[in-house]
Amino acid sequence: MENEKDQGDVQPSQAKVHRSDAFATKVVDQTAYWQQKATKHAPAQEKAGPAGGLDETPIPDAPPGYTVRFIFHRAESLPMADLNSFSSDPYVYVQLNTALQPRHKQDPYMRYRTPTIRKTTDPVWDCEWVVANVPASGFKLKARIYDEDPQDHDDRLGNVHVHVDSLGENWTGIKEQGYKIKKRMGSKRAYAMRGCASMFSRGLKMSGTLFISVELLGPTGVGNNGGRLWTVGPCAWSRHLSPMIGRLAGTKAPGTGKEGKTEKYNFQANQIQLAGPVPPPLYHRYVEFKPFIAGMFNAQTLRGRILNRALHHQHGRVYNFDRYTLYGSFPSPSKEMSLQFLDLVHYDRGGRIFTYILTLDGMWRFTETGKEFGIDLLSKHTMHSDVNIYVAFSGEFFVRRLKHPHRGPFEEGQEMHPAIEMDGGPPHSDPPRDLSYYALFIDNDSGTYRPSAKLLPVLKSFMQKNLPGLKIVTLDCGADADRMNAMKKEQRERKKSEGNGTVFMQDDLSSLSSSDEEELEERMREFGVQDTDEPHQEHTKRSIKKEIKESRVGDWIHGDRTKDDTALGMNGEMTQRDGVLVTKDSNQKEERR
Repeated sequence: MENEKDQGDVQPSQAKVHRSDAFATKVVDQTAYWQQKATKHAPAQEKAGPAGGLDETPIPDAPPGYTVRFIFHRAESLPMADLNSFSSDPYVYVQLNTALQPRHKQDPYMRYRTPTIRKTTDPVWDCEWVVANVPASGFKLKARIYDEDPQDHDDRLGNVHVHVDSLGENWTGIKEQGYKIKKRMGSKRAYAMRGCASMFSRGLKMSGTLFISVELLGPTGVGNNGGRLWTVGPCAWSRHLSPMIGRLAGTKAPGTGKEGKTEKYNFQANQIQLAGPVPPPLYHRYVEFKPFIAGMFNAQTLRGRILNRALHHQHGRVYNFDRYTLYGSFPSPSKEMSLQFLDLVHYDRGGRIFTYILTLDGMWRFTETGKEFGIDLLSKHTMHSDVNIYVAFSGEFFVRRLKHPHRGPFEEGQEMHPAIEMDGGPPHSDPPRDLSYYALFIDNDSGTYRPSAKLLPVLKSFMQKNLPGLKIVTLDCGADADRMNAMKKEQRERKKSEGNGTVFMQDDLSSLSSSDEEELEERMREFGVQDTDEPHQEHTKRSIKKEIKESRVGDWIHGDRTKDDTALGMNGEMTQRDGVLVTKDSNQKEERR
């Protein structure tokens, strides 16, 4: 029987701590000790920059594959995971495996998630996922059915595996076939409730069924390198709203009260599936500018495992699916999709700046950023990527409204909001819905992955294809630093004047841009731990345990804790509520000023 707990099977929200970690600590620390010894006595090498950044490894050659449509229709007789409603909030989380070799073994898996259907044990999704370059050698589809539970970990309701040994133009496909859901990895509590209910109703079944269709759409294309999979569509988007996190972080979203002036606490994170393929040159690895960074991404050391799990958990909370989550999709890139993007970023209101990550499969994730933010865990880009070793691109972006829609953003006589006050839009009236009035300014300002500036034109072409009608302007954080910083300063100043005293809190220290490395080193020295300082190993272990106990992992990561805890009490406090680490300065208030 196949091992259900292989490397690729990870719960989408958060991973549980395995009890064997406690026994592995000594082995891991001993390994780190001998590795430090070996590095110390290794022959001197020419000093080079930190590993990471642009990776020019080519995609492995393979013949073109087939474009396949997967349809997840419905499920029947699912177990009851919610005792109060005697129902579930089910969704399907899918992983597609093929025989194709990745560029690196650390490349993320091809995965897809359906929306959640509320309060039912017989959900109907009718969601489709179109994937290109599925090889002729077939595929293995792993479908996990979960019950969404934002207050706790999502309960697995069962598994379904679909095996296809070969594909060809004569393959007839799978037509809405029912697959029995395997209960072995399901929630025992949910199935116990189902069993009790079946005792009082003969019509209830103990085993559920998932109905799936698989359709072969044809060859992916002549002249295409079939060495990788990509998502063709649909272009699904989701807006993740959390009033609880918004209240903790002090973030507010525009409301719908009297005259539109009422604002509600909300923290917003966004995802858009862009149409592939992502251009092959867009391939970047995290930058290993400190030894502990590698341990964090690979979860190989004690400290690395703590940071890795904390970041996974932070990603799961920020991109949490719950009853506030909004869904939508477009069959392909269109002007309507561009307008939806502008709606997600609130057009040109408030001088907002966003941090973004673009995954290898074209998933674009972004949230608002700024020096006044307080939800923070080492690196926003690391959090957005869910601690993925490789991404396509990362940086920051903002949107501006143009006074003259038929001129370029930097042409003579052009004016832009929020750089200056302009009529015909925010803050005094609704924004125009004509795409020609807007420009997206996107850069490569990310110290975590340090995307190559020479690939900005490639990124621009890809974004123009996915956001038709919107002007795309790229900024190099190196060559265009003066212009970029001046424009971001204008955004921040406009935010102060148009924000009506709204407090947004997400610490900009988390960007880990190139200029932050010296500050990070200084904070580590203040904490009293050197990367190769052997006598401090036991001290580090005790500090980690203490921080976990006090729910102050974020402070430990930043090195803000000093030997005198009274300094922390004067400067601010770190708390962990609703699964999110929140830094709250004593001088900041959640109420409107």
